[in-house]
Amino acid sequence: MALSKDPAARRRLGALAATAVAALGVGAAVGATGGDEPPPSAPPRTQPARRDASPPAPPRLTVTQLAGQAVILRFAGTTAPAYVRRALRRKRVAGVILFRDNVPTAASTRRLTRSLQRAAGGRALICTDQEGGDIRVLAYAPPENGQATMTTPTVVAAASRAAARALRRAGINVSLAPVVDVGGPGQLMRGRAFPGDPADVARAAAAAVRAYRGTGVAPTVKHFPGLGAADANTDDAAVTIERSARDIGASDLPPFKAAIAAGAPIVMTSHARYSALDAGAVASQSRTISTDLLRGRLGFRGVVMTDSLEAEAVSGQMDPGEAAVRSVRAGADLVLTTGRGSYLPALRALAREARRDPDFRARLREAVARVEALRDSL
Repeated sequence: MALSKDPAARRRLGALAATAVAALGVGAAVGATGGDEPPPSAPPRTQPARRDASPPAPPRLTVTQLAGQAVILRFAGTTAPAYVRRALRRKRVAGVILFRDNVPTAASTRRLTRSLQRAAGGRALICTDQEGGDIRVLAYAPPENGQATMTTPTVVAAASRAAARALRRAGINVSLAPVVDVGGPGQLMRGRAFPGDPADVARAAAAAVRAYRGTGVAPTVKHFPGLGAADANTDDAAVTIERSARDIGASDLPPFKAAIAAGAPIVMTSHARYSALDAGAVASQSRTISTDLLRGRLGFRGVVMTDSLEAEAVSGQMDPGEAAVRSVRAGADLVLTTGRGSYLPALRALAREARRDPDFRARLREAVARVEALRDSL
C-alpha cells in the first residue's frame, strides 16, 4: 500500500523536494471485449503548466474505450493481426509497441505503421525503443552509438534529431528514449545512460528532449525516479533501491527536472521500489512517487507511462489486470503491456474498476485527456 497519506512519508517527500530544489538550482546554473480476444499464443515545445492546471476534457467514450485508451499493446510479426486492427478501430487501445520481429526492414515497417494508422484513423501511438547502440529496435536506423558514448549536449542533440527523423519516416511517433538515469553506483545503467555526473546528465537530457521538437515524434524520459543505483534489471527481478531521499534528490532527480523544463511530453516510471520514498509500492504503482513527487513537486503535466507490466518485478507479484489498475490509480496515464495475451486482462480490469468506482473512472478520464493532448501535439 502506498504511503502518500502517511505523515512520515510526506515529511520524507518534503525533505526530498527541498534537496532536489537545491540540487536543481545548481543544474540550472550549468545548464469486456468479446470480439477483441487475441489468439492464444518531439512534439512542439511546451511549458510546464501551472500547478492547478487540468487537462482538457476527453472525447465521449464508453467505459471500455476509456480503459483501452490507457493501454499500449504488443503483437508478433510484420502484419497487424485482425484483433489489433479491430481494437484500434473501436478505440479499445491507445497504440502499440514494436519489437524487432515487427520491423525487420524499413519497407516492411512503413507498410505496418500505415496499416496501424489506417485502422486508428491516424490516432495510434506507435512506440519503440531506440536509445542507441544495442538498444535500438530499428537496427537500420540511428543512433548507431549508445548513450554512454555521447559526451556532449551537441552530440546528444544530433543523435536524438537523427533518431527522431528516422522514426518519423518509419511511421513511429513515440520513442521510448532517452534514458536519463544517472549511471552509478549500480552497474545496470552504465552502458545505457549518458556519461557524467547529475549536472552532465541533466544537460544531456534537456538537449535530447529539445532535439525532438517539431519532428512529430515524442521522446520518453525514463526510468523515474531513477535506476542509477540498481544492480539488477526489473525485467528479471524485484529491485529495491535503498538510497536516502537526500541522495535521490541530489543525484537522480536533476535530469528529470531538466527534461521536464525542456518540454518532455512523456515520463516512464520504473518498477523498482524506493524505500525512502514509498516502502509499500514500486514506483509505477506509488501515488507518492507518480503523482505527489512527479506531478506535484516537479510540475510534470505530460503523459506518465509505466515500464512493461511483464517485468518480473511486477509480474512476479500480480497479474497484468491488477498491475494496470494499481498503476492508473497511482497516476499513470498509459500502461505498457508487452506479453502474449496481457492486453485483454489489463483492458478488462481497468473497465471493471471504472464501472465499480466513480473516482477511478474520473482518474481514467484525466489520463485519457492527457493521451489525447499528446496525440494532438504529434
